[in-house]
Amino acid sequence: MSKNDIISEIEERKELYSYQEKDINTIFDRLDNAPNNYHLLYQLPTGGGKTVIFSEIVRRYLSKHNKKVVVLTHRIELCKQTSKMLKGFDVKNKIINSNIKELPDQEEYSCFVAMVETLKNRLNDEKLLIDNVGLVIIDEAHYNSFRKLFNSFKNSFILGVTATPLSSNIKLPMYQNYSELIVGDTIQSLIDKGFLAKATTYSYDVGLTSLKVGINGDYTVKSSDDLYMNMIMQEKLLHAYTEKSLGKKTLIFNNGINTSLYVYETFKEAGFPIKHLDNTTSVEYRKDILAWFKKTPDAILTSVGILTTGFDEPTVESIILNRATKSLTLYFQMIGRGSRKLPNKDNFIIIDLGNNALRFGLWNEPVDWQHIFKHPEYYLENLRDDAEIERNFNYTMPEAIRAKFKNTKDISFNVEEEFKSNLAKNLRSKVVLEKSINQHATMCVDNAEELTEARMLSKLLSDDIESRIVQFVNCLGKTSKNYREWLIEDYKTNLSLAIGKKYRERQVF
Repeated sequence: MSKNDIISEIEERKELYSYQEKDINTIFDRLDNAPNNYHLLYQLPTGGGKTVIFSEIVRRYLSKHNKKVVVLTHRIELCKQTSKMLKGFDVKNKIINSNIKELPDQEEYSCFVAMVETLKNRLNDEKLLIDNVGLVIIDEAHYNSFRKLFNSFKNSFILGVTATPLSSNIKLPMYQNYSELIVGDTIQSLIDKGFLAKATTYSYDVGLTSLKVGINGDYTVKSSDDLYMNMIMQEKLLHAYTEKSLGKKTLIFNNGINTSLYVYETFKEAGFPIKHLDNTTSVEYRKDILAWFKKTPDAILTSVGILTTGFDEPTVESIILNRATKSLTLYFQMIGRGSRKLPNKDNFIIIDLGNNALRFGLWNEPVDWQHIFKHPEYYLENLRDDAEIERNFNYTMPEAIRAKFKNTKDISFNVEEEFKSNLAKNLRSKVVLEKSINQHATMCVDNAEELTEARMLSKLLSDDIESRIVQFVNCLGKTSKNYREWLIEDYKTNLSLAIGKKYRERQVF
């Protein structure tokens, strides 16, 4: 049996596992005993089978009640997938899409699947009315767009399902709309039971002090592009891939389209099979790319904000987070694309280039979802910030960069020890940076034939420079982000001047 045959067989299989049966029984206990307008939230990790679970809930509900069911999603791809799964459970359903203006045949159906925006518009037009709805199921319930329809189903039991019960808008916490949260099996439990693949995470420290946070609470696309498009980050990404994921089917997640296109060009130039996708890609071209990705064993797909939901390719073996995020939901969604288990796939790889594992914890670590559901503000306020994460960095120069400075025996510099020594001698604190700049300048000149080459070598020291600056400001105590950024730029300017001076001195002698 081929790999594609095995995948098709798994996708068609509809039997319920014990943990799914247990959760369905718990949910039906609320359905049978709570008020008709009760709002219940259910959490289960990506890959745990949420669609299978709520499809079976629909089937059982319709067999017990003479009422209708509405399933809401936020993307058209999810509508189609949900409708297909419901049919697999013998639930006759109708998709309400942009082409549906009225429902003259609604008595033929007991279940409707709709995108939230489409249904909202139809209800507002007062041309479409679904009668006698007893149960409303909301997929990816953490998205706030679903709030728009709550008033249209005031007398219905609402079941929200999500992998991450944390609202996409901190000002609109989920506990305001749901009375209770039921938590399903953990990621580690599903791994132990053989339902999810085991992940190995490789984290590469990245200085994020240049990133800006936008009004949505996450890092802005522009500041992310500025960081991840630079030569150092592109080399770090390529190095991480060749070191840990070479030959594996790989998804690369980026924050900006420009970064993803840059990644595409970098990997293409290096001779790797890669394609790019973003939300401007045409439907037909996207289908072609995904078909290519499915059939190509060592394919690399670099993307922006399009493959986190509504996309399922079980053969993915490696996930690269080529971005930083402050969204716990997005963190789990991205990694979840690689967690599907197959007969010949028990493990997958995560490469983290955004300090995300340090911010949220490893993907399979336990999460107190009840606490997050009840106290989201407290959880978000206590996330480790970038400055705290970077304080604990222990920078190790990659071998490829270290090889560029082969004429320098010792590249180490202990900022903390130098700071304490200066303090004891009553010297200015910035003498520490002057000594560091002198060492870096010497490294560049000693390993270059020309001044231009020496200054090009200094570009490779960006991570080392940021690491030293972080250690320096930690010694100073509390400093502003703007001051840290200024110190980095000032350091690089003075390093360039120091390289020129040392090079001229070498020419004289």
